[in-house]
Amino acid sequence: MSLTTAVVVIDVQQALCSGPFQTFESDRVIATINRVTDKARADGVPVFFVQHETETGPMVKGSAGWQLAEGLHQSEEDAYISKRFSDAFKETELQRYCDDQGIGHLIICGMQSEFCVDSTTRHALARGFEVTIIADGHTTLDTSVLPAEKISAHHNATWQNLTSYQNTAQVVHANELEI
Repeated sequence: MSLTTAVVVIDVQQALCSGPFQTFESDRVIATINRVTDKARADGVPVFFVQHETETGPMVKGSAGWQLAEGLHQSEEDAYISKRFSDAFKETELQRYCDDQGIGHLIICGMQSEFCVDSTTRHALARGFEVTIIADGHTTLDTSVLPAEKISAHHNATWQNLTSYQNTAQVVHANELEI
């Protein structure tokens, strides 16, 4: 890819990987994300971990649920970004990190498909980034309307067809990813 790339891992936190808010196939998704981030680091591509924080509930900053998920590969070179909104750009350092490193392409993965992954994807496109979403690298919870697996599949199909932005999103499986 011609643009400088970064991997953005969204909200892969303990609260979404165990207990009452455990996302669908979270262990498989973590393994997929690890393959992506390991490859990125080997190729010199920066990795940004985004962590959601709340004033109450399971993701209070510093709490057990706020911590990045057990088994998630991390490196001392990785950047860590705290957020309070679904959009990882809103009132965070993400845009500055990208600007400082000349990043124009984001590889996005994480939790939850229809909330923070979707919001960040759309805002990245609106900001002019090229975006690649890892099709098997995001997940969510079942709802009263749809099971998690269908929610994620629906978003993969939707992201591929977004045409209202300057750039379009590319959706690929981790084993198809070229960094």
